[in-house]
Amino acid sequence: MKRTSEPVRRLPKWLVAPALLLAVLVMSGCQTLSYYGQAIKGQYQIVARQERIEKLLADPQTPSPLKAKLQLVQSLRSFAAKDLKLPVDGHYQKYVDVHRRFVVWNVEAAPEFSLEPKGWWYPFAGSLEYRGYFSERGARDYAAPLRKKGYDVYVGGVEAYSTLGWFKDPVLNTFISDPEPDLAETLFHELAHQRVFASGDTDFNEAFATTVGQEGVRRWLRAKGDQAACEKYQAELVRTRLFAHLIANTRGRLEALYRDERTPQGQIKATRKNRAVATEELRQQKQQILNRLQQEYTQLKAQWGGYPEYDAWFAGPVNNAQLNSVAAYYDLVPSFERLLELNGGDLEKFYEAADQLAHEAKAERHRRLRSLGSAAGG
Repeated sequence: MKRTSEPVRRLPKWLVAPALLLAVLVMSGCQTLSYYGQAIKGQYQIVARQERIEKLLADPQTPSPLKAKLQLVQSLRSFAAKDLKLPVDGHYQKYVDVHRRFVVWNVEAAPEFSLEPKGWWYPFAGSLEYRGYFSERGARDYAAPLRKKGYDVYVGGVEAYSTLGWFKDPVLNTFISDPEPDLAETLFHELAHQRVFASGDTDFNEAFATTVGQEGVRRWLRAKGDQAACEKYQAELVRTRLFAHLIANTRGRLEALYRDERTPQGQIKATRKNRAVATEELRQQKQQILNRLQQEYTQLKAQWGGYPEYDAWFAGPVNNAQLNSVAAYYDLVPSFERLLELNGGDLEKFYEAADQLAHEAKAERHRRLRSLGSAAGG
């Protein structure tokens, strides 16, 4: 996730399914063909429009602010490869202006009375808890029938995504203008997906990449000797942790209300038992919990001196799917931070330990991560 005044930027990053053309050929169904068709078109447009950064830097027509950012990207790439031991491998050597605010829009869904996220299966990437579209209209058109079926649905814009090594990911106009720490975190986060990836485990992948992105920014700023920027960034992370804690508490209350169940992997599943509470009463109790969330955020914001960082996130009615969009990125971060600590802050050893977890059975992987989180107080 990325850190800016609009938290939507910090939230989901879509992992585009590779070999999409093959998927179209082997799958049937008009909706499937339409979905993968737009994905292929969107990815093709990005590949076709990209320009080498060196060429843009040498071009006198390139605006000075863009040149400065592209030079920063070059420095961040070098730091990622040398100091963070991340596989840069040709990524972020090109730039693309997609002429829109976000590169993709994610659709996430959950039942009205459960926090169990709806999953979608992708070739090679496995089951993921979001569905990405290269146009906002496409995402909202897909979301509309889900709402009619009774799902809580959340559509959020995304500034960056990783193709998991199937393409050389370019720098995009959607995030190039972000403040330096945010730009750095985006690059480090996405490159982390190239280093360790567990198929079909959104929570693991995003929490790992979030941990790497944040730690990478801290090391980058320290290496620059920019103490003021370090302190400002750390303050942002503290606010993010408090926000994530607020969401986690709300999800806990809703989970108890819904009587959701847990799998051996610790994942939430809708209960199969009959609820004693009538539907309308359940709906009212749910709204009371969500109203409490709004009140608690207002109190938290006051403690921050009115800092409006998450106002946009709370602008509309909050629902189960929107709450899940935060959980996937932060619930396991304390576990990975503890794993990094246990490896003495050595990133290479940390990556190896995380990769070992990625190759465990999912139930055992999450059991070990929960144990690490408990030891860290997470």
